Amino acid sequence: MDSTTGGKAKKGAAGRKGGGPKKKSVTRSVKAGLQFPVGRIGRYLKKGRYAQRVGSGAPVYLAAVLEYLAAEVLELAGNAARDNKKNRIIPRHVLLAVRNDDELGKLLSGVTIAHGGVLPNINPVLLPKKTGDKAAKDVKPSPKGVKSPKKA
Repeated sequence: MDSTTGGKAKKGAAGRKGGGPKKKSVTRSVKAGLQFPVGRIGRYLKKGRYAQRVGSGAPVYLAAVLEYLAAEVLELAGNAARDNKKNRIIPRHVLLAVRNDDELGKLLSGVTIAHGGVLPNINPVLLPKKTGDKAAKDVKPSPKGVKSPKKA
C-alpha cells in the first residue's frame, strides 16, 4: 500500500500521479454528430433568460435545427450560384435561393438580405402587345363578329 494515497485510489487527476494519460474530452456537438456548437447555444439560451431553466436536450435540438436550416440555404444558394456560372456564393444567390423556395420564403418573408436585390419580375400588363403582321394573319375573325354586305 502507498502511504500517500492512504490505501485508497483517489478519483480524478489527483489520484493519477502521472500514471495514465488524461482522457480526451468529447464535446456535446461530437456526441450529437453536429457541426454547430451545442455548448455555445446552451450558454446563449441561459444568458438570454428565455426561461428560468434550460434542459440538457434543448441546445442539442436547437443546434440540429439551425444546422439543418443553414445546410438547406447553402445547398439552394450553391445551386443558384452554379446556375449563374459562378463558383462563389454571393448575397444575390442567397436571396434567389430563399425567395424561390416556398417554405424558406415564408419563413424569411420579413427579412431583408443586404445586397441581395429583388426577384426578376415584370408585370404582364407592362409587356408590349403582340401587333405584328404574323400575329394578324394567325388570328381568324369569328363568324358572328364579321357581317357581310347585304345583297339586293
